[in-house]
Amino acid sequence: MTADTRVFATPAGVSLGPLDQIADGRGRAFVLQMRAGRFHGFVVRRGDAAYGYVDRCPHMGLPLAQTLDEYVAPGGELIACSWHAALFTIEDGVCVGGPCMGQRLTPWPVTVQDGLLRTA
Repeated sequence: MTADTRVFATPAGVSLGPLDQIADGRGRAFVLQMRAGRFHGFVVRRGDAAYGYVDRCPHMGLPLAQTLDEYVAPGGELIACSWHAALFTIEDGVCVGGPCMGQRLTPWPVTVQDGLLRTA
């Protein structure tokens, strides 16, 4: 595998920084370079909770955001894929609208400990 290979999971315990780097109700992209390749994920914050997903729409396999960090739909209640308008629930990544109804985003386990965001 090369550095350009895309991987879809990360080890637990990787520090992603303070939770407050993500505005409440918004999302942020994270790209982690690992020996096996590069991981692309994103985290959506809701208050003190964080929800992580692999940055890949189940419909076409594309990253969700065409504009950096624009993962949350207007209104702040759903995650949106900017390519084909699929909509996903923030808490569990289930598609509730668009071309991949009933499918779900791949979870990326993250946790918040003492205000710091980490992979779980």
